[in-house]
Amino acid sequence: MGGDDAPQCVISGTALAMQNDPDLRPILVGDENQLKPLMQNNPILHQAEILHTEDMVTSDEVPSQALRTGKNSSMRLAIDLVKSGEASAVVSAGNSGALMIMALMVLRTIEGIERPALAALFPTLNGPSCMLDLGANIDCSSTNLVQFAAMGDAFYRVIGKVDRPSIGLLNVGEEEQKGSASIREAAAILSDPAIQMNYAGFIEGDGIPMGEAQVIVCDGFSGNVALKTAEGTSKLIGTMIRNSFRATIFSRLGYILARRSFQQLRDMMNPQRYNGAVLLGLNGIVVKSHGGANQDGIANAIKVASDMHRHGFMDDLKNGIARSIDAIEVAQSEKMKSKEETS
Repeated sequence: MGGDDAPQCVISGTALAMQNDPDLRPILVGDENQLKPLMQNNPILHQAEILHTEDMVTSDEVPSQALRTGKNSSMRLAIDLVKSGEASAVVSAGNSGALMIMALMVLRTIEGIERPALAALFPTLNGPSCMLDLGANIDCSSTNLVQFAAMGDAFYRVIGKVDRPSIGLLNVGEEEQKGSASIREAAAILSDPAIQMNYAGFIEGDGIPMGEAQVIVCDGFSGNVALKTAEGTSKLIGTMIRNSFRATIFSRLGYILARRSFQQLRDMMNPQRYNGAVLLGLNGIVVKSHGGANQDGIANAIKVASDMHRHGFMDDLKNGIARSIDAIEVAQSEKMKSKEETS
């Protein structure tokens, strides 16, 4: 029931996802009186189940209020299905803050994880990269950053189908002495072979679109700024290109001749292909679709969730977290020993 064009867009996106993956068995949580008429003309949706509720979380509702009063909302009931094991994952295009706080309270964090992180894919010259955190945590310790790296590593292995994705720490420079103390401490831990990650070192902001790392780790403040800047830059370039080709009759002719190439560029940069941010670190798979996503975006968010489940993401993540915890404990022990020797 969430999103700019809900529930119609979500229904259409679900039907498209089912066409692409016949094994999907969606449970649509929402107002049956609104959902059924939209499903009648599409036979494939007859295989979908409806869990009826008339309550929903609005887009402008304060997350804390939604948590208190939304126990029978479509969002809360969908999360409860994951908690009970009746569903493998939850996908929502609704209120982001409400989804995060409800999922955190219901599913709780995985043992060893201090904070969940929001992760999403970026288009780059070397294929998609994953960045986390994108806004769930403003201030992060070195332990948080190492845990984000473990989560991003497990996520990219599933989504990117890469055995050992490269991991970079977003920083203000590539030199070892650059950055805050927490970033430098995280780098020292990630460099430890015992943690079993393909750590690529520090990368700067311009290295993100160049694809210098397949997993980019940062605090939520930096990640959110990078995300919004990338989205704004993409819109700026698109607008400037359109205005340039409309300027003269010759530029319009040039566009006609290059139209196929520009269509390929639009397809590569289409945000619907990358729709589906994931709240990592919880005892369950939670995927947040952009509220303005179209049916292709909704279908992609569903695919992200189903791929994570089918490839055993949760088990893979827990193993990665266990390794990172061991490495963190060793690093902290050595740090304490060094301080004692110095004193």
